[in-house]
Amino acid sequence: MSLAVCIILSGDYHYALSKSPDRHPTNEEVYREIGYETIDKALQEFAAHFNQGIELPLRTPPISFTHTLGRFNDLDGEDKDSLEIKYINEKLPDNHYKITVRPVEHRFPFKEEEVIKVIKLQDGEEAVYLDRDGFNVLSFERGYWQYTLSINKRASDLMLPGVLVQIANSIEFATEES
Repeated sequence: MSLAVCIILSGDYHYALSKSPDRHPTNEEVYREIGYETIDKALQEFAAHFNQGIELPLRTPPISFTHTLGRFNDLDGEDKDSLEIKYINEKLPDNHYKITVRPVEHRFPFKEEEVIKVIKLQDGEEAVYLDRDGFNVLSFERGYWQYTLSINKRASDLMLPGVLVQIANSIEFATEES
């Protein structure tokens, strides 16, 4: 009993709880452990690394999310560096949406057999709608960046590619406002 009081008084109560073998880590702890942080912080790190400004879409899919997270992946060589923005719902695991951004010069390739269709965006550029690993994906280029919007197929069964296109087009609006 006195050990518990010492832990509480020393301010290490939260730490002691988090290291308990009977306690499961929270989503926040798990994501923090693998490098996720606030979207703003990840955006700043990514933009500073490439010395380029970046805009994110203003829109999100019309499904509910409980968490928004960001991670700048600074890996070996700039060709592997990317920004990941995740939107998840801890109560509905199928509600998983991700934005990945990388420089156009290091664009992520895709296979022709993955392409469902090519769609023209509002700015006249083409986007590729893909079926990849259980996700519906829209990949397009805007300025210096390649954007890849991915949404879990189980969450997007009722959504047409038009939803991802609306999200992609909302970057143009954000750019005009800057």
